[in-house]
Amino acid sequence: MSHFPYRLTGPIGSAATLGLIALQVDETIEQDFRRLFPGRDVALYVNRIPSGAELTPDSIAQMGRDLPTAAALLPQAAKFDAVAYGCTSGTTLIGVDRVRDLVQGAVQTRHVAQPLTATLTAFSALEISSIGLVSPYIDSVSGPMQKTFEAAGYRVPAMVSFGEEVEANVARIDPASIHAAALEVGKNPEIETVFLSCTNLRTLDIIEDLEQRLGKPVVSSNQALAWHMAHLSGAPLAADAPGVLFQKPLPENPS
Repeated sequence: MSHFPYRLTGPIGSAATLGLIALQVDETIEQDFRRLFPGRDVALYVNRIPSGAELTPDSIAQMGRDLPTAAALLPQAAKFDAVAYGCTSGTTLIGVDRVRDLVQGAVQTRHVAQPLTATLTAFSALEISSIGLVSPYIDSVSGPMQKTFEAAGYRVPAMVSFGEEVEANVARIDPASIHAAALEVGKNPEIETVFLSCTNLRTLDIIEDLEQRLGKPVVSSNQALAWHMAHLSGAPLAADAPGVLFQKPLPENPS
């Protein structure tokens, strides 16, 4: 049998090539990213990392051990502009530097992103100093996140948590409940921005209404991560990407 001649061409992601390491139990972040990066010239490759049915300090520690394997299962021939580990709480407990080193050791990428640095960079771009925090998780997961923001120089005058351990329930928390929690936190006059923490919360459809009601920016984990990755990679975002954050450039000296 004769072989038909062919030629090689460039990557599918002619504008940008993105990788996303999503939690096995996360049902939201991949859907949000495909909404926020709809362009045909953006290649988005997603792999899953074992994360356990419950998000606890122990399950997060195990994710730290599994992260290189998960990253290595992204296409090895692809040259990524940015690869993200999609877990706010996981990054908080594993550590930003360790997440970067584990991912870069397993896949070719110009940048490693995660929601924690993305969120701190978003706060810097918004030029705020105090936040109201909405978290779905138990205190042993939510508490370190609050301390991390405070250590970065941000006041957290108010915080609410749903106290949920089961990740399958987090993806099913009614956006109306998240909306109500954000209004409760955001009405505090000391708060300049409300942060909706967790990549598994369904937040994209409530951000603009919350901003109008509160008169304050509202930032969510997935929104901040997509905004940060777009700036790092040059990937174009959807024209209807929600929130004032998407109007902001990267700050020169982010927090």
